[in-house]
Amino acid sequence: MSDTTNTQWQFDARYVVLPTENVDTDQIIPARFLTTTSRAGLGPNAFNDWRYLADGSPNPDFVLNKPESQGAEVLVAGHNFGCGSSREHAVWALAGAGFRAVVSSTFADIFRGNALGNGLLPIQVSPETLATLMSQHTAAATVRVDLERTTLTLPDGEQVTFPVPPFSKYCLLNGIDEMGFLLGTSEDAARYEAAHPSSFSTLAAGAA
Repeated sequence: MSDTTNTQWQFDARYVVLPTENVDTDQIIPARFLTTTSRAGLGPNAFNDWRYLADGSPNPDFVLNKPESQGAEVLVAGHNFGCGSSREHAVWALAGAGFRAVVSSTFADIFRGNALGNGLLPIQVSPETLATLMSQHTAAATVRVDLERTTLTLPDGEQVTFPVPPFSKYCLLNGIDEMGFLLGTSEDAARYEAAHPSSFSTLAAGAA
């Protein structure tokens, strides 16, 4: 996971609207691209089968290929985003495509966990807020994401809150993943072990 800071998790960004419901992970990143174990390089393959025509050229009708979508950092998608099979590659592809957050009315649980663990913020809002956000979309429209306050500000200035598990929020704000968090507790663990010596020898027990 890349380094982040509090200020990096408060940002204004243009957004792309993908109104399709039940977008599954095989649509986000088709299975034939799952051969890599690297997080890098999957961005061009995000939504590959929608994004490109049979001859490999960009599909001009797909939203990510439109000129006004270039540089957008927030994806606004339909209900039940990220359903289907579990694959971190879907999150890696979205992040590689430049997205820092995805907004939907519901997310598949496994996708949400993968997103939070890999630095992509899933922002769940009410169906009414999602509809409003889609209706307010223009080429220049922006939203403000504030993870520390867990708020999303719509283009018209309306501010809504969204849920984030406390541990995930802590990790994102401090630029660490679960392993980084555990490694950060090593000194505390060593002090505890020093203050609580074992009452028996595991080596002696094994030798017996």
